[in-house]
Amino acid sequence: MANYESENAINELSFYTLEHPDKTYFIHQHVVDAYKAQTMNYDTSPIGIVFSLIGLYLFVENDYTGKQVQLAHMKMAGNKKPWAKIQLPDNRGSITVNDVLTTNPGEERDEMIRLWCIFVWEAFKSSHDAIATIAREELGLG
Repeated sequence: MANYESENAINELSFYTLEHPDKTYFIHQHVVDAYKAQTMNYDTSPIGIVFSLIGLYLFVENDYTGKQVQLAHMKMAGNKKPWAKIQLPDNRGSITVNDVLTTNPGEERDEMIRLWCIFVWEAFKSSHDAIATIAREELGLG
C-alpha cells in the first residue's frame, strides 16, 4: 500500500525519469508499472492491475522499452472488455521506490529501476501465465 512517504518518493522519482536524457527509451513507464504493481490493492481497477503487470511482463520477459510498453498499453486501452481478476501477493518484492530513489542518479539508478521491475514481476509469479496469455491475445505476442 502506498503511504505519504512513498508517494513523495514516487513523485521525486517521476521527476527524475521524466527529465531523463534518453527520451526514446522512456524509462518512466517502467517506474509507473513497478510502483502501481507494488502498491495496488483490491480497490484498484482490474484494468490498472492488468496493465501494470503487462508492462512488467513486456519489459522483464520481452525486453520492451518504456516507449514500446506505453504503445502496448495504448493498443490495449481500446479494448473495453472486462479484465481478468489477478491475485495480489502479500510480498511484492524487496526493492521499493525508496530504495531506487536513494541510489545514485544515472546508470546506477537506472539499473536499480530495472532490478525493481524484476523483483516486483517475480512477486507475481502465480500470475505469469495469465498475464502472458493476455499479452498474446491482446498484442499478438507469440
